[in-house]
Amino acid sequence: MEGFKAGMLARSKAGHDKGKVYVIIEEDDTYVYLADGGIRTLGHLKKKKKKHVQPILKEHDVSAADDTAIKRILKEWSMEESKTCQKLT
Repeated sequence: MEGFKAGMLARSKAGHDKGKVYVIIEEDDTYVYLADGGIRTLGHLKKKKKKHVQPILKEHDVSAADDTAIKRILKEWSMEESKTCQKLT
């Protein structure tokens, strides 16, 4: 599956974390390695098959990011998404 890059946001499509949004830190042929800055820190990445995540076409620079920066990225995206949902209703 094409379209996965480090720094993109991704939503889990399967598993106990279904619906949760992560930042892609690394990717290889089969897996993406995800972080949320909280439980899944840069030192303890979540390994998930590419078919189980949906990329969100929003890219960030994570080359020098730490866990706080990852949390900030996800919080900003969450606020942006909630504003979009409110406009639709």
